[in-house]
Amino acid sequence: MHLPPLADLRATARVVSLPLHTRFRGIDVREALLLEGPEGWTEFSPFTEYGDIESATWLAAAIEYGWQPTPPAFRSEIPVNATVPAVAAASVAEVLARFDGCRTAKIKVAEPGQVLADDVARVRAVREAMGPEGRIRVDANGGWNLDEAEHAIHAFAEFDLEYVEQPCATVAELAELRARIRYMDIPIAADESVRKADDPAAVARAGAADLLVIKAQPLGGVRRALSVVAEAGLPAIVSSALDTSVGLAMGVALAASLPELDFDCGLGTASLLAADVTRDPLRPQGGSLPVGRVTVDSAFLDAHAAPAERGEWWLARLERCHAVLAASA
Repeated sequence: MHLPPLADLRATARVVSLPLHTRFRGIDVREALLLEGPEGWTEFSPFTEYGDIESATWLAAAIEYGWQPTPPAFRSEIPVNATVPAVAAASVAEVLARFDGCRTAKIKVAEPGQVLADDVARVRAVREAMGPEGRIRVDANGGWNLDEAEHAIHAFAEFDLEYVEQPCATVAELAELRARIRYMDIPIAADESVRKADDPAAVARAGAADLLVIKAQPLGGVRRALSVVAEAGLPAIVSSALDTSVGLAMGVALAASLPELDFDCGLGTASLLAADVTRDPLRPQGGSLPVGRVTVDSAFLDAHAAPAERGEWWLARLERCHAVLAASA
């Protein structure tokens, strides 16, 4: 990867702070640093708790997308799912209404401070709202131990799950759980075991997953993600990291360049944001997103600029992560 000088990155860097409609992943505001490269705007937005080594991988993805053309696309639009945060069952219909035309829903479960009964009520509300033809998947973000996961999957059995995403934290647990529930014919998808692993394909070699959930930024860019999928040899679903529309367009480019794409992707999350950086946010229309880069509006960058101290925090982070990439070049 060609690493642009830090001064070039700082010259266009803009830090934004975008409110969410509903608390998600423990946050109410999403911060991101945007950069403009020769190919257009790109995004660097590792979550604030991530260390510099992990975050540098996200910067590599941002540089690739902003400074290199995207790989050839096999499709011009990407079908996406609705994303339902860990809300009360009564709020499910309001959330789903933001995802125009989506016939698949991914539901967050195993939220700290909640119990399985909350999850069951939420999943039931989604099934009732979407009807028998809707596709439902749940995402535990590794929040269950092995026995809890097995118990929860049994509790969800009546809802006809498409798959369960990252029910347990470790590859060994996923492999054991997959063996335990094989008779139920409910696939297991791996997310954190891919994007946070030193060896992202290890989960496939261990027989611990049926599907991979891949994300462009955490894996270091579109090309690295494509190589992970090719090595693993498993079907893939492209998902987001609660990006702005710029980061989502990077994910869409990844989904478009996958040779095979058999599942709706988790790239509709701009619908969770109460503000964005473009006049044409990348929200689902008819259940899909178009392939292409996003035009950033400078007025929106100004309107949603992060407070000065947060902007400095992100610029310092950019400098440190740039140094990590330079040292490994």
